[in-house]
Amino acid sequence: MSMALNHRLVLEAPQDVPDGAGGHTRTWAALGTLWGRVDPRSGRLGPGDVGAISVSGFTVWVRGAPVGHSNRPSAGQRFVMQGRVLSIEAVTEEEPSALYLRCICTEEVSP
Repeated sequence: MSMALNHRLVLEAPQDVPDGAGGHTRTWAALGTLWGRVDPRSGRLGPGDVGAISVSGFTVWVRGAPVGHSNRPSAGQRFVMQGRVLSIEAVTEEEPSALYLRCICTEEVSP
């Protein structure tokens, strides 16, 4: 299987930083840039903190990387693509060769 990896994606991981008052603030740290293919899936309207939000699904394909490698996305991380944020929910190898990883992602946007 060969595919065009033509979207520039910044892989980010969450980091909790002390807020000075005994708690923490969540920030995101860039781990690196990957090139991928982004395929839209389905979408829906869902509840948000201050009203309805649009929830869209995407399948993002990137080159394969071994488990534990810094270039391998994992659930809980996110991709940033031209200001859009795609939260990674699951990652699996495309079998049988594992040349690519399939990342199931969601994007939440206020309508």
